[in-house]
Order: sequence, then structure tokens, then C-alpha cells
Amino acid sequence: MRVKLALSTLCENPGRRTGLSTLFPEFVAHARRTHPDVSWIVFAGRDAPWPHDDPDVEVCRDFPSNERPLRRLMADHFGVAPEARRRGAAALLTVGFFPLRSAALPVAMHVVAVGPAKGGGAIRAAYRRWAMARGLGRAVLIIANSAWTRSRLAAARAPVIVSPEGLQHDRFNPVGPRGAPGIPARYLLWASNLYPYKRAELALAAYAGLSPARRAELPLVVAGGDWGGGRVRAQAAACRLGIGADVRFLGWVEDGVLPSLYRGAHAHILSTAQESFGRSVLEAMACGCPSVIQDLPVLREVAGDCAVYSDYATPRAATAALELVCSDVAFRERLSAAGIERSRQFSFERLARERVGAILERLGKAAP
Repeated sequence: MRVKLALSTLCENPGRRTGLSTLFPEFVAHARRTHPDVSWIVFAGRDAPWPHDDPDVEVCRDFPSNERPLRRLMADHFGVAPEARRRGAAALLTVGFFPLRSAALPVAMHVVAVGPAKGGGAIRAAYRRWAMARGLGRAVLIIANSAWTRSRLAAARAPVIVSPEGLQHDRFNPVGPRGAPGIPARYLLWASNLYPYKRAELALAAYAGLSPARRAELPLVVAGGDWGGGRVRAQAAACRLGIGADVRFLGWVEDGVLPSLYRGAHAHILSTAQESFGRSVLEAMACGCPSVIQDLPVLREVAGDCAVYSDYATPRAATAALELVCSDVAFRERLSAAGIERSRQFSFERLARERVGAILERLGKAAP
């Protein structure tokens, strides 16, 4: 029996790519392979790219995406579900909310973040708390991207499944170009947008603790988009720490450049205060790049024994962790090999199979 599902991707801003920018199209593309009898309606912003050309995937561009946040919220809460119902959808998939006007459609809600809002102030934080609470009480299925995220969803009334994020193994793997034009042959890598919660200044402080000779051998390459003046603050911190000459700020880099940056890096640094998954750690592992990361339960869930953990709020300890990976060649090689192997547990095939399977099961139970 053929089923049509609807997915709203309006929460994405086409001008600011995030992990969801990759997740949405890969999810649908792999879902078409794992469940060929399921067709899709995708609600994408008018300027949002959608790379797959599939006659069984309708792309609706009648509504704005998150570059116009208020209009997007109105669309998601009042327009998307009725349009999905009109087009024959049996269920609607959202990210973090249950629409005020659901058109009697069952709603499966993805939960990809449970901490404070990443920018946007008190109004955005209040909205997210309200939307999450409403969704946990009304959705027919909750999809958490990690066991850690699941542990924060005690208020959920519906079943909650844990379905880890996927990885494009055809892109993120240890075989291929290394580095990028204009950067040194050997380097340490920061690969993340410069959100305040990522705490780039703490990573810079840990790096500054390395000897001048080590920093000359392994300059720090920072690849990531600006957010709320994060780049200016990071550059100021580098100058204040006396390491401005050792740090290269690349800004936002195209998706196609990331794998070669990971492959060429001696190690990947992540000093974040919070994550609900840790995509950059998974990408680095798949490319054979060890990570020196903040000791968070969710990052241990992703990386296991294939990373070095430290507390970046304690600069000396973080510096020692960096030095360990920089100086012990055999240890780094063991981490690299183990990370490549572990990364194979995460795939979009698995994600699509788990998530669509769970949705179809819920629809079957809800049927008369």
C-alpha cells in the first residue's frame, strides 16, 4: 500500500546552512530507497535548495523559510498541515513543534536540540520551550537524535525512538584530497560555526598553552561561519593570547571542502558547552581525523573510545590533551583507525529505515 508523508523543512534559513541542511534531503533520498512505496511532500523555502529530482517527491515552495522567521512560524503552524492534507499526506514530520492547526494529521516530531536557544534572546527561548512542551504532549511519535536527547524528554506522552544522525560516507571517508589551497600542510582544525555556546575562546586558550614550536608546527585553522559577532570575538581572543599569527580564519567553507579539511588535519578541536549529537565529531572520525573534545555525555555516545576528552574550562588540562595527540604518533594512529571503524555505525540508510519504519508503525496502530 502506498503512503504519502509530508516533511516541513521551513525551519532552515537557506543563507545559514546547518546540520539539518544536509539531513533533510539525505533523509528523504534514502527513505525513497528503504521504503519505495512511500512518497513525499517536502515543504521547502522559496530560495532553499533541494538537490534531488524524484517524481515521488513533491517540493512545495508556497511558504517562506526561516530567513523570515515570523512568517515561517505562521506558515508552519497554520498553513503547512492543511496543505499537506490537501495533497494527500497521511502524516506530517516536523522539527521541534506541533502545529496549532494540524488538520487532523498525525505529527511525528524530530527533536534535535533540547538546551537553551542558540541565539535569539528571551522571546525565542520562550517560544522553543512552549513549542517543545506542546509537541511532547501531542505528537504521535518523537524522534530523538541521541540517547542523551532522549533522556531529556520525560514529558513525552508518545513513544520516543532514538535514531542517531546519519553520515554521507561517500563524502566523509579517509580516501581523497587532503587540506585546502592556502593553508599549511599540517594543522589543527576547528570546524564549526562560531556560535557562543561553541566557546571558541576556550579552544584558543588551550591552543595558546602549546609551546611556540608546536604552534609553528601545527597552526590552528578555523573553518566556520560567523554568528552574532563570534568571529570578531575569536579573532580578538587570538590576538589577546598572543597567537594571532598561528591561527587562520577561513570563514564559512563549502560542503565539498570539509572532507579534505578533516583528512588533512592532525586533530579536530571542539570546546562546545552543549550538543544534542555532535556531527562534526562524526565527520572527523569518518575521515580519519582524531578529535580532542569537551567531555560531554552525548559526545561520548558518538565517539566512544575514539576521541580524547577534556574540560576546556580548565585550560591546562585541555592543552595537555592537545599535546598528547600532537606528540604521540602511535596513539593518534590508533584513534584514527578506531574512529573510521566506529563511524560506519552511523548512516542515512539506518536513519531512514528507523525513522520511516517507526512512523509507518504508528500510522498502522492509529488506523481504524
